Amino acid sequence: MKLRIEIDENLEEPEVVIRCGCLTDEVTHLQQAISKASGASQKSVFYKGSTEYYLTLNDILFFETDENGISAHTKDNVYQTRYKLYELEELLPGSFMRVSKSAILNTSHIYSIKRNLTAASAVTFQGTHKQVYVSRYYYKPLISKLEEKRLDR
Repeated sequence: MKLRIEIDENLEEPEVVIRCGCLTDEVTHLQQAISKASGASQKSVFYKGSTEYYLTLNDILFFETDENGISAHTKDNVYQTRYKLYELEELLPGSFMRVSKSAILNTSHIYSIKRNLTAASAVTFQGTHKQVYVSRYYYKPLISKLEEKRLDR
């Protein structure tokens, strides 16, 4: 594998490009490691009324749709974002995962999952009363992702 760093003073933010002949496990692991490393400190703009807040993505427990648009939940607060859920899905690092039509979850903050075979399962977070529901369709992929994270450690 070759590694090359190019310096371009015109870039506003760093860009990482992985070129490969085919998608291998090694390339996938490399992409996940880069996403994980950059996502922990990556900041984004969130809103509460007319005030802008700059939070690291790691502070976010989950995103969900509500009557006001897309809400970003931290342990103690709820902020608004101007992105659509499908846009967030593309922008967020690998620790985030869609868990229903209306929610994206930060898998790094999961404390427990109360499984419900006939309906959505409830995910809880440590240190807060907040919870989000995982639809049956996304339950198995979520469990697989959590198992992968556990094995990577």
